[in-house]
Amino acid sequence: MFSIRGDSNPTDPNTPPVVVQNSSGPSVSVMLVLVVALIAATGYLFYLVSQTRTEMARMRDQMLDEISKIHETTAVTTQTSRRSVDSLKSEVDAVRRQAGQLSGQAKVDAEKHADELAASLQKVQQDQAQRVSAVTNEVSQVKDQTVAANTKIGEVSTDVGNVKTDVAATRSELEKTIATLKATQGDLGVQSGLIATNGKELAALRALGERNYTEFKLTKSKAPQKVGDIAVQLEKADPKNNRYTIKVIADDKTVQKKDKTLNEPVQFLLSKATQPYELVVNDIKKDLISGYVSSPKVQQTRN
Repeated sequence: MFSIRGDSNPTDPNTPPVVVQNSSGPSVSVMLVLVVALIAATGYLFYLVSQTRTEMARMRDQMLDEISKIHETTAVTTQTSRRSVDSLKSEVDAVRRQAGQLSGQAKVDAEKHADELAASLQKVQQDQAQRVSAVTNEVSQVKDQTVAANTKIGEVSTDVGNVKTDVAATRSELEKTIATLKATQGDLGVQSGLIATNGKELAALRALGERNYTEFKLTKSKAPQKVGDIAVQLEKADPKNNRYTIKVIADDKTVQKKDKTLNEPVQFLLSKATQPYELVVNDIKKDLISGYVSSPKVQQTRN
C-alpha cells in the first residue's frame, strides 16, 4: 500500500503549521548511542592489544629459550673441537720431533706424515671457525627477531594511542555535527527524524545507524530513475526559488510531490514499512536535484 496526504494549505486556519524543533530530545538518545558504540569499539581495541602483547611475549620467551639452547650447544661443540685441535697439535709436534731424529727415507716419511697431520689440523680449525660463525649468525638473527618483536609491541601500543585519539576526535566532531541537526515535520504531518543538509551531516546520520540512506542525483527526464527500492522522476527544478516537483513510484503507484522546498522532508508510505520513507533534496540546479532518501531499518508489513 502506498499513501500520501495532500500538501498543507497555508491559508487554511485549521491546518497545523510546519514546526521546526531543536533536536535536544533526539540529541540525548543520539549521544547515548554514540557513546555506547565508541565504548564498544575502544574495548575491542584493548582486547586486540592484549592479545597482541600476549602473543609477542610468548614469541620473545621462545626466542630467549632458543638463544639459551644455542649457547649450550655452542659451548659443548667448542669444547669438543678445542680438545680435537689440542690433540692434533700435540701429535704434529711429536711427529716433527721424531722426524728430526731420523735420517734418509724414514725422515722423509715422518715429515710427510707430519704435513698430513698439519693439514688435518688446519681443516679442523677451519671447520671450527665456520661453526662458530654460523652459531654467531643464528644468535644474531634470534636477537634481531626479539628486538623486532619488542618494537612491534611498541608500535601496537602507539597505534592504540593514536586510535583512541582519533576516536575521541571523531566523537567530538560527531557530537558537534549532530547538535546542529534539526527535526522537522514532514509533508505528511509526521514528525521527521534528524535532517541532513550536506554530506558531512549525512555521514553523521549514517554513523548513528538508525536508518538507511541512499544518495541521489536526478536529472529532468521522461523516465523515472531508481533510488534505492523506489523510483523517482524529476519533472521541474526551480533553482531561483529553491523549489522542485517530482513523481514518486512505489508499490506500483505513482504520486506527484509538487513545489517542494530545499531540505524539506518529503514523506511517503510503503506497504512493507510502518515508518515513512523520507526524501530530502539538499541542492537544486537547472534540471538537476541532489539529496538522499532515508528508509527504515526494519521492514515489515503495516496492518
